[in-house]
Amino acid sequence: MKIRFLGAAREVTGSCYLIEMERCRFLVDCGMVQGGRDAVDRNHHAFDFDPRAIDFVLLTHAHIDHSGLLPKLALAGFGGPIYTTRATADLLGVMLPDSGHIQEVEADRATRRHRSNAAGPIYTVRDAKDSLAQLQPVDYEKRFSPHPEVDCCFRDAGHILGSAIIELWLTEGARSCKLVASGDLGQPGRPILRDPIRIEQADVLLIESTYGDRNHKDLPATLDELAQVVETTLQRKGNVIVPAFAVGRTQELLYHLHQLTEQGRLRDLNIYVDSPMATAVTKITRSHFELFDTEARRLRQWQAQTHPSRLPKLHFVADVAESKALNQVRSGAIIISASGMCDAGRIKHHLRHNLGRPECSVLITGFQAGGTLGRRLVDGDKQVRIFGEELAVRASIHTLGGFSAHADQQALLDWAGGFLRPPGRSFVVHGEAAAADSLAQQLRTRLNWTVDMPQRGQSFTL
Repeated sequence: MKIRFLGAAREVTGSCYLIEMERCRFLVDCGMVQGGRDAVDRNHHAFDFDPRAIDFVLLTHAHIDHSGLLPKLALAGFGGPIYTTRATADLLGVMLPDSGHIQEVEADRATRRHRSNAAGPIYTVRDAKDSLAQLQPVDYEKRFSPHPEVDCCFRDAGHILGSAIIELWLTEGARSCKLVASGDLGQPGRPILRDPIRIEQADVLLIESTYGDRNHKDLPATLDELAQVVETTLQRKGNVIVPAFAVGRTQELLYHLHQLTEQGRLRDLNIYVDSPMATAVTKITRSHFELFDTEARRLRQWQAQTHPSRLPKLHFVADVAESKALNQVRSGAIIISASGMCDAGRIKHHLRHNLGRPECSVLITGFQAGGTLGRRLVDGDKQVRIFGEELAVRASIHTLGGFSAHADQQALLDWAGGFLRPPGRSFVVHGEAAAADSLAQQLRTRLNWTVDMPQRGQSFTL
């Protein structure tokens, strides 16, 4: 048995791991690279394996850096099943076609700018929709066999709706191995979703490290800052612009804004969700009420029993004309829009119209990969380029770390401490080099684990 790390190795995005057995080859995730100068080239580049030889794919969750190259995989000849949770399958029905649309728009824009040397889309909306036929939804906690030598079980990872820790039991002749892929783990105590399931045993573990070198600000302090930024910005007649991932972060922000209204800390809010995908995902989230935690159920009951005049005014922006009209709103708006790293989608237009205004605020609520526009704002750049135009950054930029959907260092170590004995071998993945190294050192010193930090393309015998 071998495992090959094809992405998310000493980097955060592009999650893709190839497991090779004598009679079986399969992938865990097939994600798109996001951020960085070489992201476009890497996403367009041919796979480093033969897609036709892959028997199946196991998918941890719907975020594009884990799922975004599935249509490309199918186009390249992969015809097998893609196993994932039911909620993830529902989300992909929205997210992959949206990704295809972005590919088409970016390819068209590149063609108009560079003409003959521009690459076409990685895949189209039609390609994305075609690949959905290969999805095989599976319930949490149900053990199934995608191959006679492979058993699998999805456990709740608490990261976004439908996210999964994958338990794998591999058998090759007289040899057997239990492999666990953490996927992206959620921060315990976050609202809406349940906490990540603890796993007690593994021979081989892949553990994420997005925030492996730091701890998040506690949630009460983060909510205090959210309330203060919103109140101050609206008082000075500005807008609050929130780049937010359509899956997970948007729904969590809506939850907190309603919660702060219930508590009387905010009032008379005008919230605009300017993302067709986020609108669709919010509907999907509501349809999976069985995955909500106790507090989310209580808040939903409050909403149902409260007169609409006391609730935040929530507007889901549908078409492009409505989105453009928002750029004429000079004050009083909370605009939540994708993408979460500010590199695509409608958020770029809202930043273009509000970044130069000192009365406005930008709330950064999630991880910003190196090379993205969001990362440049977090790093304090005073001038950024949007749609080829240089813009001065005069709006106040606020990073609210307590909203992260990823477990921080302490939460990762607590989850790792749930194993009854150290895994035989652990691989720290899905983190930039400094974060991965920090978590690896903590696992070695605190828990006495054997830990590797694989490089992209590196293979290991299991």
